Amino acid sequence: MGYISEIRKLIGSRPIISVGATILVVNEKSEILFQHRSDTLDWGLPGGSMELGETLGEVASRELKEETGLLASEFELIEVFSGPRFYFRYPNGDETYSVINLFRAIDVSGKLEMNDGESMNLKYFSKDNLPVNIEKRAKALLESLGDKLWDLGSSFL
Repeated sequence: MGYISEIRKLIGSRPIISVGATILVVNEKSEILFQHRSDTLDWGLPGGSMELGETLGEVASRELKEETGLLASEFELIEVFSGPRFYFRYPNGDETYSVINLFRAIDVSGKLEMNDGESMNLKYFSKDNLPVNIEKRAKALLESLGDKLWDLGSSFL
C-alpha cells in the first residue's frame, strides 16, 4: 500500500498536500504523450505521487514505467507548480493540493504499454489536436507554460 493510501486511511478525503512528478514525453513530431486516465476519465500527463524515501527523479522514472511502459535515460526538471490552480477533487471525493515537479523525459525508449490499470489509452497529441477533455491540473500546466511548451527552439524541448 502506498503512502497516500496510508494517509487516506487515517484522514479520509480531507485535503492533503501531495508532492509528485509529472513527465513530458515528446516524440519526434513534437507531440506530447497523454494518458486517458481510468480514475477521472479524462486526459492527463503521466505522473504520480512520491513514496517515502524516493527522490523526485525516482518518482519520475517509476511513474513513467508504470503508466506507459517507457524508460528514459534522464529527466530534466522544467519547473515546479503549486497553489490553488493545482487543487484537485477526485471522483471518490479525495481532495489534494498538488506540488507538481514537471520533468521532460530524455532519450526515451521502450514500447507504450498500459500495465497498471491507471490508463485507458496512451496517445501522442500535437498542439493543434489536443484531447477535448483534459484533466484540470494538466490543463493548468499547459496554460502556465504557454507557447514555450511547443517551441522547438525552447530550452527544454
